[in-house]
Amino acid sequence: MFGYMGKLLRVNLTTSDIKIEDLDFEMAKKFVGGRGLGTKILMDEIDPTIDALSPENKIIFINGPMSGTPTPTGGRYMVVTKSPLSGTIASSNSGGTWGARLKYAGFDGIIVEGKSEKPVYLEINESNIQIKDASNVWGKYVSETTDILAKPGNNVLTIGPAGEKLSKMAAIMNEKDRAAGRSGVGAVMGSKNLKAIVTSGKLKPELANAEELKVVVKDANKKIRENGVTGQGLPTYGTAVLVNIINANGIMPVNNFQEGVFEHAEDISGETLAEKYLVRKDPCHRCPIGCGRYCKTDKVEGGGPEYETIWAFGSDCGVKDLEKVIEANYWCNQLGLDTISAGSTLAAAMELYEQGDITDADFDGVKLEFGNEDSIVHWTKKMGLREDFGDKLADGSYRLCESYGKPELSMSVKKLEIPAYDPRGVQGHGLQYATSNRGGCHVRGYMISPEILALPEKLERLELDGKEVWVKIFQDLTAFIDSSGLCLFTSFAIGAQEYADMFNSIVGTNWTADDVLKAGERIYNLEKQFNIAAGITPEEDTLPPRLLNDPMPSGPTEGHVHHLDKLLPKYYEVRGWDETGAPTPEKLKELGL
Repeated sequence: MFGYMGKLLRVNLTTSDIKIEDLDFEMAKKFVGGRGLGTKILMDEIDPTIDALSPENKIIFINGPMSGTPTPTGGRYMVVTKSPLSGTIASSNSGGTWGARLKYAGFDGIIVEGKSEKPVYLEINESNIQIKDASNVWGKYVSETTDILAKPGNNVLTIGPAGEKLSKMAAIMNEKDRAAGRSGVGAVMGSKNLKAIVTSGKLKPELANAEELKVVVKDANKKIRENGVTGQGLPTYGTAVLVNIINANGIMPVNNFQEGVFEHAEDISGETLAEKYLVRKDPCHRCPIGCGRYCKTDKVEGGGPEYETIWAFGSDCGVKDLEKVIEANYWCNQLGLDTISAGSTLAAAMELYEQGDITDADFDGVKLEFGNEDSIVHWTKKMGLREDFGDKLADGSYRLCESYGKPELSMSVKKLEIPAYDPRGVQGHGLQYATSNRGGCHVRGYMISPEILALPEKLERLELDGKEVWVKIFQDLTAFIDSSGLCLFTSFAIGAQEYADMFNSIVGTNWTADDVLKAGERIYNLEKQFNIAAGITPEEDTLPPRLLNDPMPSGPTEGHVHHLDKLLPKYYEVRGWDETGAPTPEKLKELGL
């Protein structure tokens, strides 16, 4: 069995049963691995209507056939479960080295089911698997837990207090500051009283054609290093290289998406981060890009912040102090919080305060108001610990705004907060937000690549023609990449054919670029089936009313709204879905679903 280890680990925390199961190789190839295979297993094993935080939900940690191989960025893994934040399928991606180390421990994935009566963690060393008492690390921060459980040669994945306290925006952290961040996957882990998973081992997957793989990997690495984004921008300034670029296009969310240009963008830019706070680059496993940052202020040091963290705690909250943003990022990593949802929730609270819905009486002296730099650190801690008003913040912006009768102030899709690009100025990317299977998400089809970065070609960002086709292609390709075990950033420089060549050398297939996209389409449609079964309605394929109805007030995108009403029917048609956004029987048959 080439590329895969051929084994799945199943752990029932209710009964303490541990089973090692054979991987169905044909099913694995059909759904690739990672996101795709994890979704297939979850779809087969749970009722999509269950409460995401009940013992009936399962959580799957799964890598791809390229994880743990010599491929560029081949160290990623996915966490697949039902989301407690959105109610949709959740498949959250993380880098670092844990995904590769899971494979070195001998497994393609871990299926965790049931609920332990007391806090536990898993220790996995090849065929030696143990469920251990976690009472000594329960309640501790991510770095403390990691330091206590870490030994030479092992890797630690853990939740922080936010996951233990079932915050619906809780992340799962590995190697202290790498995050499977979105959709509240950390809360599912916490609901099972599972604090951590520690892996070690020295096994390696067998490759179908190791010599051929050397050739295709050399070619892929060459293209990655010669590309302007992956070879220059990201290595030099990290993902925060986007701050000035996005701001210059008038799509930088400011004050909860009320505006699109931040006058203090330079103060929170990647250039400023590199000049004042960068200690070193912090690359993931076998990564030729090295976009990860390790930064230090007078108060904190650690991994990050990423661009998505900088805009969420920075411009979206009206904050220009980069040190405070770095501190907020640090506490998100320590507590195990998704930085996008956390910062966006604070921004929504600030607008509620601005409108008089939240009053001074709700706070303990630190007001959540736009531009209040101390508030982002203070309330991030409170949110992660569910203390005081932080308890109300901990379940995300939609539930917060809904509790005040103003759900429209939540800048979210399917209750998942949307990332750092105002859809009014990027029509294709806005369509991707609305149709993303896990809710407001930028990495399910990164249309910023053609609409802003001109990769693989330049698309006019405000035009509508053909955007539905591009969105489908990007979503399908991304589904394959997520399932393979590679990083999405490789797609700035290489395309479907290069992915097919690497997959063939590892697994022993003869796939073409079209086969790669077809596999991605199969995965995307399977996710859609899960969401329909879970009760996600067609009305949820939408954007916040502000972005559809209120023209951008100023800047390069002034006067524009998002034209979802024109794009969505065309997208459904291109996908082979009916007018409600459901895959037709013909499409499901075509994809073997």
